[in-house]
Amino acid sequence: MSVATGGSEAAAAAAAGGGGGNRVFFQSPRGGGGSGGSSGGASREDAVSAAAVQVQQQQRRQQQGKVTVKYDRKELRKRLVLEEWIVEQLGQLYGCEEEEMPDVEIDIDDLLDAANEEERALKLQETLVDCYKPTEEFIKELLTRIRGMRKLSPPQKKSI
Repeated sequence: MSVATGGSEAAAAAAAGGGGGNRVFFQSPRGGGGSGGSSGGASREDAVSAAAVQVQQQQRRQQQGKVTVKYDRKELRKRLVLEEWIVEQLGQLYGCEEEEMPDVEIDIDDLLDAANEEERALKLQETLVDCYKPTEEFIKELLTRIRGMRKLSPPQKKSI
């Protein structure tokens, strides 16, 4: 008795094979059910080539991940949260929206380069000289928030 699965080609092969035992024929994923006695070879080659393609795709994904991650994500997230807080606080200090705010530039990396807290506070006071509201609380809170942060160095480009 023969059991054929996967199409008329497999059934024809089962009938042609004759013989006494039970046989199961499967159609290959690409639709080539195999003919005659060489039905197993093509499917093995297809499986090997499909596995090779999967390995290559995984390697590409891993390489892409290595290329796109230049900075520590935690540090970038902390920096983003801090910058959003600064914009919000400056809006309150100047009493306006971000679009209407005077040109105030607070460079976190520049503050981190300063030798000590006093020098950082002086830089901030110089930056906020146009503000008519008290800035001491903002400066104190900003200095507290940047404590322990690291300066972000520009990404290094590798020549290929």
